[in-house]
Amino acid sequence: MDLIIKNGTIADGTGAPRFVADIGITNHRISHIGELTEGAQQGAEEIDATGKIVSPGFIDPHTHFDAQLLWDGAAKPAIEHGVTTIVPGNCSLSLAPLKAEHRMKLVGMFNQIEEMPHKAFSEGVTWDWETFDEYITRIQRDLTINVAPLAGHSLLRLWVMGNDAMARVATLEEINAMCKLLEQCIIAGATGLSTSFVDMDERLQPVPSRYACTEELDALCSVLGQHQKILQVVHEFYDTDLTLARVDQLADLSLKHNITTTLSPLFLNADNARGVEQIMARVDEQMARGARVWPQVQTRPIDISFCFEVPSLLFMRLPTWYALMRFSNKEQIISAFEDPERRAALVSEAQSMMPLWSALVLRRVETADNLPLVGMTLEAIGAARGKNALETMIDLSLEERLGAHFLAANMGHNDDHAVGELLRHPNVMIGASDGGAHILSFSTYGDTGYLFSKFVRDCNALSLELAIKKITADTANIWGIKERGEIKVGNIADITIFDPANIDRGEEHYVQDVPGDGYRYVRDALGVDQVLIHGKLAFSQSDGYTDTPCGQIV
Repeated sequence: MDLIIKNGTIADGTGAPRFVADIGITNHRISHIGELTEGAQQGAEEIDATGKIVSPGFIDPHTHFDAQLLWDGAAKPAIEHGVTTIVPGNCSLSLAPLKAEHRMKLVGMFNQIEEMPHKAFSEGVTWDWETFDEYITRIQRDLTINVAPLAGHSLLRLWVMGNDAMARVATLEEINAMCKLLEQCIIAGATGLSTSFVDMDERLQPVPSRYACTEELDALCSVLGQHQKILQVVHEFYDTDLTLARVDQLADLSLKHNITTTLSPLFLNADNARGVEQIMARVDEQMARGARVWPQVQTRPIDISFCFEVPSLLFMRLPTWYALMRFSNKEQIISAFEDPERRAALVSEAQSMMPLWSALVLRRVETADNLPLVGMTLEAIGAARGKNALETMIDLSLEERLGAHFLAANMGHNDDHAVGELLRHPNVMIGASDGGAHILSFSTYGDTGYLFSKFVRDCNALSLELAIKKITADTANIWGIKERGEIKVGNIADITIFDPANIDRGEEHYVQDVPGDGYRYVRDALGVDQVLIHGKLAFSQSDGYTDTPCGQIV
């Protein structure tokens, strides 16, 4: 044996009760489960997992690590949160297939939709691929984490239709060309197709996938059915009726082409509890018919941090604000804030969201004068200044020359019991982490730690065994990821070892590791001791990342 995990408490991913045993690993696979004699241990590396949970590696089904994988094959910090397999290429956006003339178009879409900085692409990406198989070859050079990539529908349209992809429906000939292109992507390693019904590009126009007619999506799903691959969609999550219609459409596609479909995100908060109840009732009804329509629900509430130097999706409902941030430079934004007439118009437009502005916390400043205010709400700062929170936000931004950062904490998920019930639902997939995206606005890491700390340990909404099953075996089965997701003899040894009493998401902080001297918000993991990928140690709490190129395209 190459490696032995001794005395661990095994939760094998099936949902069965945990048990104490040793695990032997030989040639990247689990070769033994049970008590190992001294003779069997000779020459093998050993990990003492006494008192720790040994589970299959966690699978994250909704990420945007597409670009990061080009300079960081470990997709940090995913692995330290126990994740061994990621699914990039969501929301109709992948990095291939991509012709050279469309590169900047894609960068613009990633910047607008996923808030990825332009500099991350210009200084971190060497564009040495066009086809999907060339991109796969490129990321495999230094791959530590497993990747199950999706092909983006918007990319298929751009490749086949050029600029017309953003203007009209496709002809039958173009649809056939897209189908052939999708098949090439699948042969190269794509786990399915992603599309979006809501996203906007860098011009605030619909992304290419939104111009597709029903015949186009049907034809692409026929290809998915031939290869038993999955369809991922971003649905109209802001509208219950539209979501219900989308569930029905996905169910029909699932039944017609014998495919699995998934929609994300399904987000529960005080404003849409009745809507989520209706959506889940429709999902249950369609699942009972034999359709496979899996809503993805994230475990954590959202913390959004922003400053006015960078467009924030928090302002998408305020067209004047968002256009100012999106299409103006720093001096133009400052000028607008200083102009009494323009400032009055901005204040008027944002007045209806005063409860949000009042709860914002001043997170970061650059001047010594405002440093004592960090950690206070805008309501409290405004009260001391004799102004409301909105005016205070503008004043602070001017005082800091747009360098003031504000935090909207714990948005949504205000009823832990209701969210726990939703996560436990047998027809819900735990996912929609968005890892790798929104790196300037909020941390998209820590979903697994939040699952175990909040909904297993604190709320008792899920048993530890069920929580593990949901993010391992269930996800592997839904996505068609073979030989992973369950600890059993013969499976590939993707394994996470963690302390059930301490696993959590840590404090959010800045890390300056984005190409172009960029920063991002991350959360360190708590309680994850070791992570094995393909039988090799990829991360340990004591030594950090091993940077072993052990990841695979799965």
